[in-house]
Amino acid sequence: MRVVVDRDRCEGNAICVKYAPDVFALDDDDEYSVVLTDPVPPELEEDARRAVDECPRAAIKRID
Repeated sequence: MRVVVDRDRCEGNAICVKYAPDVFALDDDDEYSVVLTDPVPPELEEDARRAVDECPRAAIKRID
């Protein structure tokens, strides 16, 4: 599984970081979400799915 962040939609709320800190982080420049691991390791997929589901701006897309 892969995840991608639409930086035009991301507001930097860090909800994804809360649910999947090993998959997402906020970048230093704009404080928008960035993906740390691609593809997402199987043991982190559940956390990544939760982050996708909880993103308030639907800025994260899952690619299976």
